[in-house]
This record gives sequence, structure tokens and C-alpha cells, in this order.
Amino acid sequence: MPLLQASGDAFALLLSGDAALWTIVWISLKTSLAGLLLAAPPAVLLGYAIASHRFPGRRIAIWLAQAALSLPTVLIGLLLYLLLSRQGPWGGLHWLFSQPGLILGQCVIAVPVLVAFTLAAVQAADPRYAETALTHGASGWRVMGTVLHEARFGVMAAVISGFGRVVSEVGCALMVGGNIAGETRTITTAIALETSKGDFAQGIALGMVLVAIALLMNGALMLLQGDAHAVRGRA
Repeated sequence: MPLLQASGDAFALLLSGDAALWTIVWISLKTSLAGLLLAAPPAVLLGYAIASHRFPGRRIAIWLAQAALSLPTVLIGLLLYLLLSRQGPWGGLHWLFSQPGLILGQCVIAVPVLVAFTLAAVQAADPRYAETALTHGASGWRVMGTVLHEARFGVMAAVISGFGRVVSEVGCALMVGGNIAGETRTITTAIALETSKGDFAQGIALGMVLVAIALLMNGALMLLQGDAHAVRGRA
């Protein structure tokens, strides 16, 4: 059967250490982690600020943060393409079809996930931690550190979910990265390309890597949830 043959060839590619395949995996992991690291600090701060402060339009901000989770990545890719193209306002950066542009796209995609999950985690935290810190004269930064430490499992879940989101998306990576071999070709864009060419072996092999990453991400989330329940049980 063609499927069995392609699957066998896929395992052979994985086990042989095929340079082209593992270069694609490395580019995906590198750009996804870089985008996530750039997005995490401002997104976590924004999520905390929305959750812990009362201000006009707060409900609208919460609604926008949650609605942004369903924003199609291909639309983000289109907007970034227009911004980074030669005629766009950021054209002088020359980031279109390059790793910096790809990382920028991953960063933008990660922000809504990190903001929404952090917002939910801070809202679920016991408000007495912030009240106690304020009573003892803690500064605003110290209060934030106390609250985020209490909500650390939720924040870490946000980071893990954000990574899963960016490493598995295809629309933005294709439009902004351009799917250039050895430069911006990621796991998802390579799967789309190889499948369209009829080369199912590499597509299946990359799909296996993506599934392994997804399983690792979900395993990490399960461990975090277990640790969170254990901490609450001791409290």
C-alpha cells in the first residue's frame, strides 16, 4: 500500500538523520522559541494589567483579548506582509521572507494566547495575596511579582500553549517567511509543500515530529496541572 510505503520511508528519513529534514525542524523550533521569548514579557504584563486594574473600557479589553485567540493566522500574515513589503511602512527593515520576519509573525501570533491565559490565571488567583502585599507596603512591582508567583502554573500553561500555537501554524509562516529552503521553511510549510509535490514520505516524517512536539506540550501541561492541584491540596 502507498501509505505503508510512505510511512516506512518516513521512519527511514527520521532514523537516518536526513539533513534537510532536521534543518526544517531546527528552523521551526528556533523561530518559534524566539518569537515566544519576545512575546512573553509584554504579553504577561498586559494580561496582568488588564486582570488586576479597573479602568474605563476594561470589559472591552477583556473581550478583545479573548476574541484575538480566534484571529486567523493567515490574516496576521497578510497584515505583516503589507507592513514588511517594499511599499509598506516597515519595508526598510528587509524582513520579508527572512527569519526575523518569521520570528515577528510568531511573536504576534503568540501574544493573544499569552495575554488571554495570563488574564484568566490572574483573575483566578486568590485576591488576598495582593491585598496582603499592599497591606505590608509592597510596591506595585512587588505586588505583581507576588500575584504572578501565585498564578505561576497558569502563566506557564500560557507559555506552553503559546509555543504549541506558533510551532503548528502555517498561514503566517508561509506568507511572511516565503517557505525558503534552509532559511524560512518550517515544519508546517514543508508539509504543505511536500504534499503538493506528492512527496509524502517527508511530509509524514515531519508530521510525526509535529505530533511528538504536541504530545510533549500536552504532557507538560498535564504535569503543571498536577502540580497545581497538589499545591492547592496542601494549602
